[in-house]
Amino acid sequence: MIPLPSPIHYEAVLQLLEQQTLPIVRQDPLLAEQVQQLIISLRKAAAQQKQLEASCQQAHVDYEFRWSLNQSESELATTEHSTVS
Repeated sequence: MIPLPSPIHYEAVLQLLEQQTLPIVRQDPLLAEQVQQLIISLRKAAAQQKQLEASCQQAHVDYEFRWSLNQSESELATTEHSTVS
């Protein structure tokens, strides 16, 4: 079973950057560009993870979304993605 970050982690950070950080730094072109680049990088990472999930499914490799590094086994049972149909 391959552990992967829950997609909500990407969305939460993206929303923070887009809705709260970016409006504040717009007056400073350098900071605004850095935040924009960070947003682009996070979107790419989320897309790459989706590609990895698809590859796992094609290879019949199970994966699970993790909410934290210390997630218990009982919590994992609700986030597993089995490739067995």
